[in-house]
Amino acid sequence: MSLPSKAFQRWLHGVAPGVSTSDVCRISGLKRTTLAQQMVRGKVAESSLVRISRALDVNPVSALASFDSYADLRGTPVAPTDAELISQIATMDLLRAVIARNDPGAPQRFGLASAPHETSVRNWVEAIDDGELRHRVSHATGIAPQNFSAHLTANRMPPELAVATAREAGVGPAGGLIASGLVSEEEAGWPLGARRAALDRLGTGDLVTLAGERLQALGKSLHRQEHERNRTERIWENLG
Repeated sequence: MSLPSKAFQRWLHGVAPGVSTSDVCRISGLKRTTLAQQMVRGKVAESSLVRISRALDVNPVSALASFDSYADLRGTPVAPTDAELISQIATMDLLRAVIARNDPGAPQRFGLASAPHETSVRNWVEAIDDGELRHRVSHATGIAPQNFSAHLTANRMPPELAVATAREAGVGPAGGLIASGLVSEEEAGWPLGARRAALDRLGTGDLVTLAGERLQALGKSLHRQEHERNRTERIWENLG
């Protein structure tokens, strides 16, 4: 999942005519060898395009939208749902909100950590999943369900798959790009303060339930990590 190098060259010539590849790499901080290898293979990574776009003061989402594989990103940004917005709030911030609503002496206003967070991809998918989303994505893209789940566990998602997932869910196309850390909320056109506003609209009961679910998921993850660590230690002990 990447961008055709010829299409990338046309895009670059269009936004920065006369600028050499060396200059592009220098101002973007991208290694020349990295971009050269991608160009030779005929596939330029979306992350490279985003870095170069930012360096050239071009909106990364608009840059991606100029490629046919990201045509969904064209046009006016689609407003995120409250569920999407809340999915991009870190678990610790949800817990702070629970405390604030139940303890008048606790800080009532606090800054939210920037998106993405440690489980942002999984939380985003769960927020837009109607129960059949994974099957539709698998059918539409050809990705095996277990491979899709592996992306969620690793908290990553290829950009093209993220856009396809949003399409199958019927939500704005940029949400998954934010959840995976490719672009920022501002770059994707999410309104300033939208996550905080969605959190304020969430009922206290729903907030507590969500925070509990997040904590339960965190506990399972920590248990798995401990199990793997203990297993690794036993292997090393047996090897002497």
